[in-house]
Amino acid sequence: MRIISLSVDGIHQAVQRGLFDWIANQDADIICLQDLRALEYELDDAVFHPSGYNAYFFDSGKPHHNGVAIYSRYQPKALIYGMGFSSNVDMDGRYLQADFDRLSVGSLLAPSAYEQAQPQQAQEIKDRFFDDFQAHLHKITRKRREYIFCGNWATAHGRQDVQNWPEYRQTSGSLPHEQKWMDQLFTQLGYSDAFRRVVKDGDEYTWWPSNEVGKGDGWRIDYQVISTALRNRVEHGAIYKNQVFSSHLPVIIDYDIEL
Repeated sequence: MRIISLSVDGIHQAVQRGLFDWIANQDADIICLQDLRALEYELDDAVFHPSGYNAYFFDSGKPHHNGVAIYSRYQPKALIYGMGFSSNVDMDGRYLQADFDRLSVGSLLAPSAYEQAQPQQAQEIKDRFFDDFQAHLHKITRKRREYIFCGNWATAHGRQDVQNWPEYRQTSGSLPHEQKWMDQLFTQLGYSDAFRRVVKDGDEYTWWPSNEVGKGDGWRIDYQVISTALRNRVEHGAIYKNQVFSSHLPVIIDYDIEL
């Protein structure tokens, strides 16, 4: 099974840059897109519904603001919109989950506080989101299913994931407490970074704050995070660099999984 994840900076722009033409040649089973910046009714055109895929969207209710999508060759048994956080901060990000027999695949857009107009308030919202997300992950460990969380996590895990890392120690997305949260995700909670299961090289980045791939310092903030039982099911991982659809690059992971 091949899963592709990409934060598109607006799906209309990505389509103009050839996103779905590229996807048609990737033999992907599931595609998770984030930051659509479009309402679902704006995506009725056939171009947003490529042949062979079931398309599911979860918008923000606000024009030109966040939103996520899942495209799947297989029809899910259920769809879950949001995580139902009591604080309602999951609405500041976005999450859509497709449930199959024993596997759930989620498309995640975490709130960002990077260069926001009200940085302190934005960071507080982001921190609350991840605190609630951690509680959610504790809760679902009791379920008899495996999880793949694909998306823009708005956080780089460690120093190898931020180019010129020392310069960004006080920048949202690379703050010590954010990276500690990621450490806990990959240790105490038992989840894994699928890409790092098979690729150990440095200088692997998925996002450029300059909004232009390859210009300025790169960050790796786009992940496919997998539950414990899937750790040895990762066969291949890559960040696709030959074509640009947004300020992010696609993350492609092949799994030894059949739906």
